Amino acid sequence: MAKYTGPTNKLFRNYGVKDLSNRKLTSSMEQNASGQHGALRKKPSDYALQLKEKQKIRLTYLVSEKQFAKYYEKASRKTGVTGTVMLQTLESRLDNVLFRAGFAITRRQARQIVNHGHCLVNDKKVDIPSYLLKEGDVITIKDSSKKYIQTVVESIDMALNFAWITVDSKECKITFDRVPNREEMDPEFKEQLVIEYYSK
Repeated sequence: MAKYTGPTNKLFRNYGVKDLSNRKLTSSMEQNASGQHGALRKKPSDYALQLKEKQKIRLTYLVSEKQFAKYYEKASRKTGVTGTVMLQTLESRLDNVLFRAGFAITRRQARQIVNHGHCLVNDKKVDIPSYLLKEGDVITIKDSSKKYIQTVVESIDMALNFAWITVDSKECKITFDRVPNREEMDPEFKEQLVIEYYSK
């Protein structure tokens, strides 16, 4: 799939993506899907529903088609419920954990923070946003970057409290305690539709 270069807000609305920011969304992000606005629409096919859910989850975590398919393939080979394992993997990404901890306003900003070398994992520099954290990993911010991160933390106007990470905002430190349980992750995700999409 070619890289999408159009308006991202419109794309996110079309696929029902909501978990975008640690700030309260503006009215432009809360609109109906593009072109709907209350109009009657034909009932979508099973395939259309499966595709939409895949895109919704993929765009929430800002991963490419190829990368998302790899997450599914790896999850399908692991013990456990495939959909849950896939979501747990996405939640374990370094950029996502920075976002969950409130060290970035959006996942896109979290990705930039990682790319620019501001993060350490277990005291070693990691500049790969897709880096998968393991239980007990400790994320810290370089001393020279802490002031910037603390400014970001102070700008967030939403309560953030995720049971699987421990956050010390003053020290700019996050401990990845464990992967989240399914009931702790987004209840709106219908990952079974994604499994059906890839099982065809």
